[in-house]
Amino acid sequence: MRAWRAAAAVLALLAAASLLAAGRPSLNAYFQTTLKDDAYQKKAFDRVAKAWKSPPAKSFPRLGAKAVVQAVIARDGKLNAASVSTASGSVEWDGAALAAVKKAAPFDRLPSGYGFPAVEVHFHFEVVK
Repeated sequence: MRAWRAAAAVLALLAAASLLAAGRPSLNAYFQTTLKDDAYQKKAFDRVAKAWKSPPAKSFPRLGAKAVVQAVIARDGKLNAASVSTASGSVEWDGAALAAVKKAAPFDRLPSGYGFPAVEVHFHFEVVK
């Protein structure tokens, strides 16, 4: 019985190590080039990063895979649209990425000098080494 427990513990450690070796979550945001306000971009990124709840490691997509959530933020900060435009191969990962962007809304109002009614942002939720 003791040997079985030791073997189970070793297998659990190996499984955890292989999941960690598979990579870690990473988030990047790419704003429409017409929005030059770095402070606004940082605030929007921070809101999504704070809202992100990574699924369990067993639900991570393969290393290098990513979910891209395409979002449209209106002048008043309302999220006009959000969808997964590139799937990672993991339904759980993609769902968590979309949920993070939706939960982060509403965003701050777009800067007063911004001359367009909305801005498009691509949030990349990726597994990196």
